[in-house]
Amino acid sequence: MAYSSKPRENRHDSVRRTIGCGVLVVAGGIGHLVAQGHAGQYAQADIVYGSAIYAGQCAQCHGPNGDQVGGINLRSGQLRRGGTDDELRGVLTSGISGTGMPAFKFDAPELTGIIAYLRNMRDFEAKAVAVGDANRGQALFDGKGACATCHRVNGTGSRTGPNLSQIGSVRPAGALEQTLVDPTGSMLPLNRSVRAVTRDGKVITGRRLNEDTYTVVLIDQQERLVSLMKPDLQEYTVLKTSPMPSYAGRLTSGELADVLAYLLSLKGPKS
Repeated sequence: MAYSSKPRENRHDSVRRTIGCGVLVVAGGIGHLVAQGHAGQYAQADIVYGSAIYAGQCAQCHGPNGDQVGGINLRSGQLRRGGTDDELRGVLTSGISGTGMPAFKFDAPELTGIIAYLRNMRDFEAKAVAVGDANRGQALFDGKGACATCHRVNGTGSRTGPNLSQIGSVRPAGALEQTLVDPTGSMLPLNRSVRAVTRDGKVITGRRLNEDTYTVVLIDQQERLVSLMKPDLQEYTVLKTSPMPSYAGRLTSGELADVLAYLLSLKGPKS
């Protein structure tokens, strides 16, 4: 049997410089915020996305330059609390008792973005970044990108790829951007497809929905559920190459920015 290996990292700086922040606030889930020490460790996609969150949620009190609250200058890094990213995350999610700083219900991608922006606020140049548009991105998703041939969004599209209805609540902007340009390098192990060969030679390829020691349940390329007993297979291989194409050469940088903005807007059904 062949099993998945740890995904390699890849960076596409030219695309990052043009990522989109057309939506206001996005969400969390498996995106984890890691304490980071300097600007080079933050994805440009997250910085730009965080700038939109700051404008919508923080600028009213702190001002566009981060110096509207006495004794605090966010642009220059002058903070009373929040020396590390984890500490700053605590301030954002818990607020500060006895002050005007409220607790925000930011999820992981939002936190990743706003902290990345605050750590890079001094050097951020909004005019140098192309702003993506979620509406244009949806049109590209459904049209030129042909994303619905594999992915489902809010009840529409194929089930052969992961459901993206809540992807904006799961993956940070930087991770989504990397997936668009390097799907194999950024593919999560749980999303890897498998190739199974039965004892009679039948080949079945599909995405795993459930697996334990003895069984595996797949959705095949015809969107059929297939349940297999592993002892009955002559081959079971976890595929290391993503079936998703790279859009680095298929879409322009502006189009990539729009698609990213659309993906970040996908947070599931509104309550």
